[in-house]
Amino acid sequence: METLVLIAVIILVIGIGMRLIHLLNAQHDARIEAYRFSDPLPRPPGLPHDTGSETHRTNTIR
Repeated sequence: METLVLIAVIILVIGIGMRLIHLLNAQHDARIEAYRFSDPLPRPPGLPHDTGSETHRTNTIR
C-alpha cells in the first residue's frame, strides 16, 4: 500500500512540476512578445546599399 501512495505522490509532483514549467514558459513567451525592439539604425553614409558577400566578390579570380 505504501508503494502505491509513493508512486501516486511522485506522479502528482511530476504533474505539478510540468504545469509550473508550462506556466513559466507561457509567461516568458508573453514577455518576449510584449518587448518592443527599437528601429534599426540608419545606414552610415558611404556604404553600398547591398552589403551581401556576393557584391564583394565581383573582382576576384576563381
